[in-house]
Amino acid sequence: MKKTLITLLGIVLFGAAVAVEKPAGATMEQYVDALMRRMTLEEKIGQLNLPSAGDITTGQAKSSDIAEKIRRGEVGGLFNIKGVEKIRDVQRIAVEESRLGIPLIFGMDVIHGYETTFPIPLGLTATWDMEAVERAARISAVEASAAGICWTFSPMVDIARDPRWGRASEGIGEDPFLGSAVARSFVYGYQGRDPMHFATDEIMGCVKHYALYGAAEAGRDYNTTDMSRQRMYNEYFPPYKAAVEAGVGSVMASFNEVDGIPATANRWLMTTVLREQWGFKGFVVTDYTGIYEMIAHGLGDLKEVSARAVEAGVDMDMVSEGYLGTLQQSLEEGRIPLSDIDRACRLVLEAKFKLGLFDDPYRYCDPQRAATQIYTPAHRAEARRIAGESFVLLKNEGDVLPLKGVRRIAVVGPIAKSRYHLLGSWSSKGDAEDVVSVFAGLEAEYGDKAELLYAQGCNFDGEDASGFGEAVAAASAADVVVLCLGEKRDWSGENASRSSIALPEIQERLARELAKTGKPIVLVLSSGRPLELCRLEPLSAAIVQMWQPGLR
Repeated sequence: MKKTLITLLGIVLFGAAVAVEKPAGATMEQYVDALMRRMTLEEKIGQLNLPSAGDITTGQAKSSDIAEKIRRGEVGGLFNIKGVEKIRDVQRIAVEESRLGIPLIFGMDVIHGYETTFPIPLGLTATWDMEAVERAARISAVEASAAGICWTFSPMVDIARDPRWGRASEGIGEDPFLGSAVARSFVYGYQGRDPMHFATDEIMGCVKHYALYGAAEAGRDYNTTDMSRQRMYNEYFPPYKAAVEAGVGSVMASFNEVDGIPATANRWLMTTVLREQWGFKGFVVTDYTGIYEMIAHGLGDLKEVSARAVEAGVDMDMVSEGYLGTLQQSLEEGRIPLSDIDRACRLVLEAKFKLGLFDDPYRYCDPQRAATQIYTPAHRAEARRIAGESFVLLKNEGDVLPLKGVRRIAVVGPIAKSRYHLLGSWSSKGDAEDVVSVFAGLEAEYGDKAELLYAQGCNFDGEDASGFGEAVAAASAADVVVLCLGEKRDWSGENASRSSIALPEIQERLARELAKTGKPIVLVLSSGRPLELCRLEPLSAAIVQMWQPGLR
């Protein structure tokens, strides 16, 4: 009682204190009820606002524009801020300088690793090893949480059957059964098995993009989606549902329309299916500017689309600030009921409760963990093991692989010495300097057994064939050719759809020239999607798909 009185006195005298004192044994419902009774309408709406951190630097957070909003209780969380010191600085403003001291939640796109970078999710899925997927997510959670992050915008479990779509690299392929298993493994790896309580090295997952985002017409990102309910439930919904059943803490709305209504304003999707049919208890966040972009769909101005989103069951507004700027007016005009705002605020506060932020707002800001639990030798060894498991042997005619008894190996192609392009999109804090290229890996394995000859041969695209001569010469002098072809890193990812899944003509031309030497070709492919290999397959004695394997 004494401590509670001190807390209340601090609010009266100084206008800031820690949030409502947590009585021993208080349930989440009791705690959140007590906190919400003290919150103003503006503070409730503020919890629904998720801006990007921008360029906040240590020691300068107090004077930034975002800091003023935090002090006024107008921010529920931040994303894209890296580093324990920066996060602690910003959290201190929320806890010590806002009226109720409600802590922030900090999110980031930790998609296939934080600093220790694993294969892209499509490559992880190709392992068919759910323990490996969970282990990769577990290490990602350990490292991200050591760096101050408590929420990841992952896993992405959109079924994708048109590989032209750039975000196929971030997903779980085309099979709903396998995709559901991968979804569960990611959630368990990030969160553990108890969705109500998080250890300090566990982070909250966010399954995305709900729903049907991978079914965008013609594989064009953000395009419309149109399908029957039967296909939705049987083929596209299962991985989302599996993540919900595994206890995922949050869901991200997709950009696309479902039945002609944008997902972000689709009450059937967000409430009827997600909450009533599947029993989801967490909160829903928009994708980046998802509310604002509904204006272009013709649903109305920012006030109208914000009202439609919260009515639908969307709880947190990423970047658009439509909730912050319009919900109070919509409430006063009778456009929305207070119960919608209260529901959304409660779910955000409950997420913070589950993460333990009310017990210790700085529990994810331990400098000792940041110094000892990120990019460790054990984590790198696990990434290397899983990367090897993700490689797919597509062809091995005459048992060319593994290479044995060869004296000279020609290593050719734009991927051969590449490191940057092996990281994959959404590589968080992964550093290309830490990547082992194909050439370096072969040199480490065969350097004392065989001579390695290198020629780039060509660029990823374009028409410059001036390197063909050097490549043919290397192939002619070798016993076998390891031809390393593939895609640039930025040919996959958000807004990175392709019109063709074949490799550029210059790469295929290089393969044809090398085939004329008569030397066996081992084709090694790096890409963020399945590739069309009709012309390359006949030229190759062996084909290995290594995706974008990350750090090795």
